[in-house]
Amino acid sequence: MRPNVELGKKLSITTDQYDLIIDYELMNSQQDRDVVIGLADRLLGRYKIASWSFDKGYWTKDNKKLLQLEVPQVIMPKLGKRNQTEAEEEKARPFRRLKNKHSAIESNIHELENRGLERCPDRGICRYTSYIGLGICAYNLKKIGCQILKARREALENVAPDIQLAA
Repeated sequence: MRPNVELGKKLSITTDQYDLIIDYELMNSQQDRDVVIGLADRLLGRYKIASWSFDKGYWTKDNKKLLQLEVPQVIMPKLGKRNQTEAEEEKARPFRRLKNKHSAIESNIHELENRGLERCPDRGICRYTSYIGLGICAYNLKKIGCQILKARREALENVAPDIQLAA
């Protein structure tokens, strides 16, 4: 029997509107709020982002102001007590709609755990980081493959006429 070993490493993942993981970062001794600026530097240069949602742990006043300069809609719920303007902002319909879409990231994390990232058979931090990269690559390939199969099924249903058999 192998004993359970917790490395205590946090993993930050970023998904797009198609639930593909486009960025990930293994945080060594950082908190969620510490990686926002590096994440923005990596992604804003490559993608045109219309809206970006975060968990409460990513919130700082500076992080939100910085992202609002580049991204039209930043969904970053405040950690702690809100003032009146922040409460009104978080009660607004577009904010709530995009915040509700954010819950999909939790299912993505759960699927990563179910696909093998809950336990790493390799030893050492170097192998652990490569194992995470391979797990995320496998996750994305599975998502893309499911979409290809879905498109093929729909194409076959549209082409094949309905056949009725009688015995």
